[in-house]
Amino acid sequence: MSEQSFIAGGHRHGGHFAERLVHGLQQALEHSLDAEAISKQRGLLQGLDPRIKLLALLSLMISGILAGQLSTLLLLFCLAVVLALLSQVSLRRLYRQAWLSVLLFSGAIALPALFLVPGDILFRLPLLHWGISLQGLRSAAFLLGRAETSASFALLLMLTTPWMHVLKAMRSLGVPVLLVALLGMTHRYIFVLLQTASQMFEARRSRMLAPPSGWLARQVVAASSGVLLSKAFQLSSEVHLAMVSRGYRGDIYLLHSFHTRPRDWCALLPALCVPLLILWKHA
Repeated sequence: MSEQSFIAGGHRHGGHFAERLVHGLQQALEHSLDAEAISKQRGLLQGLDPRIKLLALLSLMISGILAGQLSTLLLLFCLAVVLALLSQVSLRRLYRQAWLSVLLFSGAIALPALFLVPGDILFRLPLLHWGISLQGLRSAAFLLGRAETSASFALLLMLTTPWMHVLKAMRSLGVPVLLVALLGMTHRYIFVLLQTASQMFEARRSRMLAPPSGWLARQVVAASSGVLLSKAFQLSSEVHLAMVSRGYRGDIYLLHSFHTRPRDWCALLPALCVPLLILWKHA
């Protein structure tokens, strides 16, 4: 069974810990294949030069950080939604891969600000009598808005651009070769380890007569993690030596060459103007 057919098989497990872990690893690989498929579709962002797209989306992320009004953040967030729809990226994917996780993580950080930032009390929680101030609510909204907006633009870049094109665009824009090589190798090793871990757990499960108990399942996971770590060290050395022996020095070479067209500049110029307008407005 090939890797693609195995992943596309979509094994669904709702059982014990080890099976849920295998299912999670398969889902991670499945998301990667879906992202590659999205980057090959015909959409607004897919049709832009990766260097232009990187600069434009980075400019919009900086705009979200510089925004001093919630209305500006809302407009940038709506722009991200429009770009996603025009690029064949579903809102459900944005919700699952960016909005929900950012909301939970940033929300946990922003929550104390509701009660700790002094100001005009809007209302008090029942029983606890903790006051929620207007200034605290505004601070939490800014944190969440900036995080959600930046994450949306970053995810759009990842979903609409093949990863190797992103690395090549970064090198074209002068990003140090060490950082590009680090990102490239990290991305590659993540999926090599995911695939290896999935195959290890699947092989062990096929040799079991019955699902292990909770304690035995955790023991299997701990033992497999140790074996996986040992394999990772050995594999990293072998792969790096093989790449260096073939002339790899950190630069990304692709058969596909980047070409800028008038529509690329038409997309870049407005994106670069957004942070300048925000700075001029607050000057």
